[in-house]
Amino acid sequence: MTFAGLATFSSIFLVASMLLTWVVLNYLRRKAILDMPNHRSSHAVPTPRGGGLAVTPLLIILVAVVFAFTGVTAISHWLMLAAAAGLGLLSWLDDKHDLSAAVRFALQFVAVIIGVFALDQPVLGGLVPVWLDHVLVVFAWVWFINLFNFMDGIDGISGVEAGSIGLGVFILALLVPLPQFIGLGYIGLGILAIMIGFLIWNWHPAKLFLGDVGSVPLGFILGWVLLDVASNGAWAVALILPSYYLFDATFTLIKRALRREKIWQAHREHFYQRAVAQGLRVPQVTTRVFWLGLWLMTLAIAAAQARSLIFDFTALIMGIAGVWFVLFNFARGR
Repeated sequence: MTFAGLATFSSIFLVASMLLTWVVLNYLRRKAILDMPNHRSSHAVPTPRGGGLAVTPLLIILVAVVFAFTGVTAISHWLMLAAAAGLGLLSWLDDKHDLSAAVRFALQFVAVIIGVFALDQPVLGGLVPVWLDHVLVVFAWVWFINLFNFMDGIDGISGVEAGSIGLGVFILALLVPLPQFIGLGYIGLGILAIMIGFLIWNWHPAKLFLGDVGSVPLGFILGWVLLDVASNGAWAVALILPSYYLFDATFTLIKRALRREKIWQAHREHFYQRAVAQGLRVPQVTTRVFWLGLWLMTLAIAAAQARSLIFDFTALIMGIAGVWFVLFNFARGR
């Protein structure tokens, strides 16, 4: 696709995201579907929840268009996309009726098991038997879906995180022009465009929130993209790009689990939440996540181009160091 084609492609999804989010915002206001503030909230006024009603359909359309454009005919890929749509419907019901954790987790496992067959190759590159590779990927993917949902707690943060991951995958496809990365690159660019359109309404002070209907399918599709990147040999890229969300969520929830708390319940203990509670303004926090995302993207692309195991580990260590610097900064607050 030419530069003009890429610009047109991304512009269509950006404008569609901006306009459809505005339509959804008015719908949520009319129906009074609001997220009411409580002692765990980072917002002070009732705010419409369900922006994913705009984001999720556009994500489904995006992936379907890329599949059609790149000639994907495997039924496994289309079933994965259907599973993403099913998760969107489930999550909308959860936004409205608070489904039990057991129901949510069970259906997430079903969706991920379907999605595993849409990966091109074993993710761990033959280090373990294929059946064990699939089992480990299922648990890792379900965890990624939920950590993406858990981390969506302040204005703009998931839009920034998803957009930086999408941009990283797109640049990977540009600089490492292998056939297996072409479709993933288009998807990454589309995700970036959709997130920018959504952030126009979700930047602080947010006019509406993503809600589970947005964060869960978004985590599912991003999880598939990153796992597919890893299965095609770029495992360092797949680990480095989302490492802020991986470390903040995993460290926080392990700590809560050790205290025997219910990790699926809402709380305000993530590092970014502690930063806001201790005096940093929400835009300051999300801006730091943005700059960290650029640092991680730079390291990931450098690792992909170097094609060296030593450089992969070096880049991963440098990425982890950057993440811990930001987490320490957030823990200190202002």
